[in-house]
Formats: sequence, structure tokens, C-alpha cells
Amino acid sequence: MTVTSWNRLAGTSVLLDGFHALKHAVRFGAEVPVAVAVDRAAALALADELAPDVRDVLDALLTEVPESTYTSLVPRPHPTAVAALAVRPSRATNLDRLAHTPRTAPVVVLDHPRNLGNAGAVIRLAAGFGATGVVTTGTLDPWHPTVVRGGAGLHFATAVERLTVTELPPGPLFALDPEGDDIRGTKLPDDAVLAFGSERSGLSAELRARADHLLSLPMRPQVSSYNLATSVAMTLYHWSTATGAHL
Repeated sequence: MTVTSWNRLAGTSVLLDGFHALKHAVRFGAEVPVAVAVDRAAALALADELAPDVRDVLDALLTEVPESTYTSLVPRPHPTAVAALAVRPSRATNLDRLAHTPRTAPVVVLDHPRNLGNAGAVIRLAAGFGATGVVTTGTLDPWHPTVVRGGAGLHFATAVERLTVTELPPGPLFALDPEGDDIRGTKLPDDAVLAFGSERSGLSAELRARADHLLSLPMRPQVSSYNLATSVAMTLYHWSTATGAHL
């Protein structure tokens, strides 16, 4: 019955790949209709150690399956041999969260990102900082299974959507660019929209034209660039220290 349910739901659900993705999704209110583990007792032992707050929920959710069944359900087996399917939050709900004002934390925008793993890492750290949401422009699907895996299930802790530049949430738009003003001289407001260019080509012309401010991160001469997630982390940390945000 579990495999039948999985196959019926897989095409329209979010794959939670591994124990930590399932743990975070449950912790932040995801609806999880089916979850499997090769070793149910080992998965619950992990919950006892790392997530006792959701242990009882996982106990009710997890069904033990043979390893051959588990590997047939996921494209890339996770070391914890745990997987689940979750209901994706509605686009309308996420758009409402992104558009709601006043905001108490910025929105992060990834302008035409290319790397799925980098996008997942950004969503993970944005959730950790309590960002209102993460928006992508361009062709990358921020709910791709590889992005969700990189985000460790923390898509459910923030609003994640793909929009066009003209659809970005309200608020002053601060775009990170090597030619911008030093970020250390700017206080980022809670309603800021923080935009970061793609890993190779930087900001698109459309987003650059829309930006209210161009800011740069401090960087030693002759160092070409920071990793995308590192840039986002530095910027959100700057916001949090300047505003006294409490997580």
C-alpha cells in the first residue's frame, strides 16, 4: 500500500530526501502523506538524538520497507535511507507571505541562478536567518528535488517561489554588485529585497535597472568572487547585526 500511495503522489509532491529533510519539513508544518525508511528503528533513534520534538510524529509516519523498494522510489539514495513525500505549499499562500507588509525580515532574490545545490544552500541559510522568503528569477525551479535536498527540507520554513523581476515583492531593492557601495556603510531595513546575481554572469540588466541601491561586499583585491551562499550569508548577517534581529 505504501508503494502504491508513493507512486500515486510522486508526480505532484515534494521529495524529502533523507532524515534531516523530513525532520525539518515536519518541524515547520509540512503535510507528509507518506514516509519510508529501510531501518525504522535507526531512523527513530536519530530522532531521539537529534529531533525529539518531532519523534512521535515520525513514529506515526514512517513505514519500514526493504532496501530494494527504497532505492526504487528515490533517484539518489540518501545515507540515512529515509525518504518522504510532502505537499508543496500553495503558490497563493507563498505569494501572500512575500507580499505582506510590514515585513520583519528581508526577502532574498536569486537572479537567474544556475546551480541547484547553491540554490538549496541559500534557502537553508535564509531559513536559518528567518528571512521572509527566497525568490528565484529565470529557469531554475527552486522546488527541484536537488534544491530541496540542498536545503535540507527548509523550504517549509520560508516562502520559496519563482517570479519575474516585475513580480518581485514590494520593498527597497538592494542588489549586490562589485561596483556598488560598500555594504558596511548601509543599514539594511527589515523590508529590504536583497538580490544576488547568477554564479557566472552576475545581475541581469533587467534587475540592475530595477535596483534602488547597488552594494558590494568587502573583498581582498585580486579575489574574484565569493560563493553565492557565502554572499547571501554575509549580507543577511550584516542585516541581522544592524537591526538587532533576534532569531
